[in-house]
Amino acid sequence: MDKIKQNPIVKKLGFNRIILFCILVLLYVAFSIAIPGFAGMARIMSILNYVYFLGFLALGVTFVIATGGIDFSIGPVMFCCALIGGYSLNTYGVPVIVSILLSILIGFLFGMFNGWLVAFVGVPPFIVSMASMNIAKGLGSVFTKTQSVSWPQLNDPDGRGWFRNLVKVGDVPTGLIIFAVFVIILFIVMNNTKPGRYILSLGSNKEAVRLSGVNVRKWQMLAYVICGTLVGIAAIFFVSAYTTVQPGLGDTYNNEAIASCVMGGTSMAGGLASIGGTVIGVFVISLLQEGIMALRMTKEVQMIITGLIVIIFVYADVSARRRKN
Repeated sequence: MDKIKQNPIVKKLGFNRIILFCILVLLYVAFSIAIPGFAGMARIMSILNYVYFLGFLALGVTFVIATGGIDFSIGPVMFCCALIGGYSLNTYGVPVIVSILLSILIGFLFGMFNGWLVAFVGVPPFIVSMASMNIAKGLGSVFTKTQSVSWPQLNDPDGRGWFRNLVKVGDVPTGLIIFAVFVIILFIVMNNTKPGRYILSLGSNKEAVRLSGVNVRKWQMLAYVICGTLVGIAAIFFVSAYTTVQPGLGDTYNNEAIASCVMGGTSMAGGLASIGGTVIGVFVISLLQEGIMALRMTKEVQMIITGLIVIIFVYADVSARRRKN
């Protein structure tokens, strides 16, 4: 096993990511055999619809976890963005593009708020994320008067459903192309830029980074701002793939996004993150969600499986760090 791990190609790709990709392939094969028609285009499109919004959530929280922090508010914040943007569109006649920008802006502001509290005020990330989660739920409910919000369909007579082309144009998954572009950009930011290196360094040894003269507060806050902005974008992809958004929901997606990060090799202790691994983790979670639904199992079953997966991968991360030390 050690010889395999020391192979240059394996080291470059990452042993854990290779294993996770193999799990993804095996799951797809198993579901395709067990469920008639699972390998069809309809199922694939359904999986991709889930991948888009969950992917942006997971990519965002990857930056936060890389600093040694956590954000459990991303799901409710995504719903808050979609609720306020959609309600403004339907009730106040705001143009679609303005509603989209408003949704992203709300995510950005939540990121600013969380980052400021964590980096400059010194509130523990866990407390900040719990508070923001409740604020997002309350804000979305109050703004929409506890009503669910539906964004326009593609065939809207006023042509307001054009934004759904972000996900699919005919049989072309345009969302996959857009998502891939974001993945490449975020990979470069995380691994080949000064902000990315500082964000990872904060998770490794924040005090050492501070003593070297780096403004750790600025870079720590930036991680939360990136996360919040991506959560706003996730909201747009959610409403592009689906239709109705209900107030007070979104908690489940926190767990799934964080699980995707952990499975992909991002350490909960900080200092180690993998954009590519997170993407594979997102596909695994999305595939599980679709497969469990196709087998007519409940959402709770998926939650149990996701929880067990997180425990296994966190244990593997802790064990690897102990052996290294």
